[in-house]
Amino acid sequence: MGPHPAVAAIRLAVRRVLHDVLTEHQTDPAAADDGTPLVLVACSGGADSMALASALAFEARKLPVRAGGITVDHGLQHGSDTRAREVAGRMTALGLTPVEAVAVTVGREGGPEAAARDARYAALDAAAERHGASAILLGHTRDDQAETVLLGLARGSGIRSLSGMAAVSGAAGRYRRPFLRLDRQTVRKACVAQELAVWDDPHNTDPAYTRSRLRHEGLPALEKALGKGVVEALARTAQLSRDDADALDTWAADAETSVRDEAGALECAKLHGLPTAVRRRVLRRAVIAEGAPAGSLFARHIEEVDRLITGWRGQGAINLPGRVEARRQGGRLVIRQG
Repeated sequence: MGPHPAVAAIRLAVRRVLHDVLTEHQTDPAAADDGTPLVLVACSGGADSMALASALAFEARKLPVRAGGITVDHGLQHGSDTRAREVAGRMTALGLTPVEAVAVTVGREGGPEAAARDARYAALDAAAERHGASAILLGHTRDDQAETVLLGLARGSGIRSLSGMAAVSGAAGRYRRPFLRLDRQTVRKACVAQELAVWDDPHNTDPAYTRSRLRHEGLPALEKALGKGVVEALARTAQLSRDDADALDTWAADAETSVRDEAGALECAKLHGLPTAVRRRVLRRAVIAEGAPAGSLFARHIEEVDRLITGWRGQGAINLPGRVEARRQGGRLVIRQG
């Protein structure tokens, strides 16, 4: 008798990612002599990440892959340090090694959710460097993807935001999300079938957090109004948007050299001739290259810079995040950090 269908589904998803990691490791000249690749799972102790940790431990035993785990203590709740140690213990019991619990200090920039996310990813990046990991697995599901698309839509963001989370992201494709095609219910069923102890973060049901309100109020209301299948449709929209955004980004990268003069300055007349979506991507790339933090650069910033090209009325410099400014000068767009 085979495993429960939900367990089989999560194991298959992880197996595919591990095969990808192995193939990349074997074909990368810089990594080929590093021995067996190490794959870490980022585990909070919740159902999604515990199911992921269990599947990684199971599949890694059948492949030339070492499997370990990292849990991050954000220090935002009483007893979080104790819980982090418990999660680390559960990962060790699954057979993962190395296992590490990392404490972080969460700042305030961008709001509590964004600040916690930034601190978490910084800790995961540091852990990957420290242990020489080839990849870190994240437990985001199709439901998480749908929520991300709706949040981007509510912010009035562009197509890149609507494309949600990528299956592979981060420096050198460090982050992998095996469960993006699986719904949250399947992952929870896998935990029940394997009798995995899980922890439900109270922040996930706290209406003070935007994503929590969307999860428990927004999406159920949409499903009630539009019928089942909303989550799947939103996840499909994310993939279609990502394909379009990737194509436009490639177009913009190719076009950038054609709109610069011999000294490398951006020429306003040539920029004006580009399609709006391509031109604004060229502008965004140029602003980030001069030091503006990508995470703080919003559509309204790029629209203001774009008006220096399409709506020139002698306006002054545009101030941008990271102390970067953009101004039109002698038919050129000058972007520099002040």
